[in-house]
Parts: sequence; C-alpha cells; structure tokens
Amino acid sequence: MNEQLKQSNALKQTLRAFVLDAEGDLATALETYSADRLKHWSATNLQGISRSDLAVDMFLTEGQVSSRSVLDIFLQHQPDLAADDQALVKGWQNTFNGLFKVLQVEAERYELMNWLTEKHYWVEPDGAQAAAELSRLSPGEIVVTRLSPEAGDSWTFSGPLMLLGKLGKPKLAVAIGNFKNWFPNYLYGDAPELLTEAWQSVERYHHDFVDFFGGDRVTLSGYELNKKLKEYQEITTQRRLEEIGVDGSKSLKELVAQSGLSEEEVAESVESFGEDGREVSRLLKDDQAIKMAMPPLNLPDELRRAEAVTVFVHPRWGQTFLKDYVRLTQLFEATDEESVAKVDKLIQKYLKEDAVNAYVWRCFAEDNAVPLMASLERCLNRSGLTPDDLDDVLVEAGKPLEPTLPEIASVPIHLNDLFQEALQEVGQSSSKKKSKGKPKQKTGFAV
Repeated sequence: MNEQLKQSNALKQTLRAFVLDAEGDLATALETYSADRLKHWSATNLQGISRSDLAVDMFLTEGQVSSRSVLDIFLQHQPDLAADDQALVKGWQNTFNGLFKVLQVEAERYELMNWLTEKHYWVEPDGAQAAAELSRLSPGEIVVTRLSPEAGDSWTFSGPLMLLGKLGKPKLAVAIGNFKNWFPNYLYGDAPELLTEAWQSVERYHHDFVDFFGGDRVTLSGYELNKKLKEYQEITTQRRLEEIGVDGSKSLKELVAQSGLSEEEVAESVESFGEDGREVSRLLKDDQAIKMAMPPLNLPDELRRAEAVTVFVHPRWGQTFLKDYVRLTQLFEATDEESVAKVDKLIQKYLKEDAVNAYVWRCFAEDNAVPLMASLERCLNRSGLTPDDLDDVLVEAGKPLEPTLPEIASVPIHLNDLFQEALQEVGQSSSKKKSKGKPKQKTGFAV
C-alpha cells in the first residue's frame, strides 16, 4: 500500500470514529439511516455481507443531518486538515455501490468493470479487506462492493465485499436484478447520463400511453387490454423507427441492400465497435421485419384472464396493473357488513403489495377518500384519519414516497443483450431437461 493510500485509510478511520462516537442529531441520523437500510435489505433478502458495516459505510458518504452532509459536518470539525485531505474527503461523496467483474489482477491492484455501466476502474485495497477475500478476486469473479475515489484516476474499496463467484449469464442476470432490489438508487451509480436516459424513457412511455389510450388510467378486460397493448407496442415501435429514419416494414437485409453496403461491410463495422458480427450476419439472413425481432408485449395469464384490469401510468412511477380495482370501487359504495369486510381485505392486501405504490394510493384517495380512510382506520385500528395522513400510513407500511426507476425503463444495450441471452440459455437448458426426462415410447400393444 502506497503512502497516499495509507493516509487516505487513516483519514477514513478518523471519519468513521467521528460518526460512531457522535451524539445528538448525528447519532440519531445514523440510527435512523441504518434502521431504514437494514429493514430494506431484510425485505430484499440481502445476504452474504455484513449489512450493519455496509449501512455505516454508506452513511459516511451519503448521510444527511438537517440537510447537511456527514462529510461537510466532519470537515467543519477538522479545521486543520490540509487542502489535499479536504479535497479527498469531499471527493468521497462520489463513492458508489456497484456489481463488478474482475478483469485482471496486477501487483496489488485490480481492474474492475461495473456490469451495470461497463465503466472500468483500477482499484487498490485499503487494508480493510481480508487477505482470503482478496485472494478470490481473480479474473471473472463477480463482486458487489463500493468504490471510493482516490487521487487521480485510482479508486479503493469502501466497506465490505460480497463475492458471488464466476457466474454464467443466467445467474449474472439474476445478480443484476438482485442488485437493483438491494440498491435501487445505485443502478447507474457512476453513469448519471444512463440514469437520465432511463428516466426519460419512462416519461416517453407515459406520453405515448396517454396519446394512445386517451388518458393515464384505463380499465379493460384482460383479453382486450392484452390486444390493445400489442397494438400500442406496434404503433410506438413504428414511430421510433420513423424518428431515426428506418422503415420498420423492411428487414435488416433489405435496408442494408438499399444502403449500398455489403453484408460483410456491415458486420465488420459492428465488430469494430466491439459487437459480435455473427448476430448481424444472422439477422441479415432473416427476412422477417425488424419489429419481429423485438420482444412481444404479453400480459401474464393472471391478468389476461381477468374480467377487468385497471392500468395506472405515471411519468415517474411507471405503470401498475390492478385486476380488482373496479371491484374495490364497487365495494366502496356498499355499506353491508360483508362488503365492508371485503374492502378491508383488499386494502390490507394493497398495503403489503409493492406494486401498489404511493401514486396509486393517492389516486385511491382522490377517487374515494371517505371510504378509503374509513377502511384504513379499521385495518390499522386508528381513528380520525384524513387524506393528509395517507403519506404517514404509507411510510409505516414500508412504502417509499418517492419513486425508484420503474421496470418499464429502458436499459443499456449490453444489459438487454445479457438478459436475452440468459433467457435463451435457460430455455435451451429446460428443453434439454424435458428431452432427457421424457419416457421412451412403448412399442406394440403391451400395457
């Protein structure tokens, strides 16, 4: 470990001791932050890492006390710090969580690639990691950890490591999904431009949905909704292709022919950007239209068979499908004991379901404030609730009041390719298992 990294490590330990020994508002903020993180990680089944150490490490660099960052409070109490050390501490606000692949090991440092953003980092241990853990960081290893910036372009590990092993594509896709659940605010922690694009795609989806369906809420039978969604996808896909000057009715092979380029030239161009030219060659041999290569939009069977499905769409919260919202509104209008019991059962169900987010609850309150609050009073054994209390009720139920990036958001091409390849591998594996497990047909007429 070089002298600069030793100094950084000592400074980090001083920061940690300052926070852990603090009293008053700082101590309260740490306790609240840690409790919130531990509750979230328990609900999302984060295992294989010291959750308490991780929560403390995250609080050091992103914690807030009365709108002031922990790092600023620390610097205020360290007036004699050299300018370089002050700059280093301020830089720690760029510490981020990521899911990384070890690319190579060189002397006492590691080249890592953030799988979510494809950005590369040279990382040096700071002495806090066990030698046994570091010995496992060989090329191909997948690790969940945090990286902190040091001087220049160098980085160091921050907090505990979670080693996942050398994962195939299906397990890697699952790991990425888990990471999103564990750290939703760090999906693109080192690539704000990707995060911006993803949020813009959610806004675009909302705009297109409203344009097609005539509003941000629609109720149809599951069968009819499935048909309309497919029609919606075809129209929006065609519009996107037109925006970039592509005729969606033609195959890639036809478009290439019109361009005057040979198939080999196109494949070579794609390869020069690091893509696999074999996939391009496959598409060039396929006479299907481009839109056919895009995944079809299908509702799950549970929704497709429902009598009525209500879709709520929001430019930040994304989309929510509820198959029993119409039934709930009908029950709200009834006053008999059986209907009241059914209302309370549905409300309790919605309080537990993550998909029924704060935006949807606010729609409930806007549409049926009186019966909704009456049901919440019964379910929570509280009296005097008003719509102004709804946010407090949602927080107590563990529902965030601000949205995280919805599932409908676009993803970078490399992640989309990974998910598609993972699904393909799983499908092939399932087919082989079925084939091996299929009983041999009997010959003759023996029973």
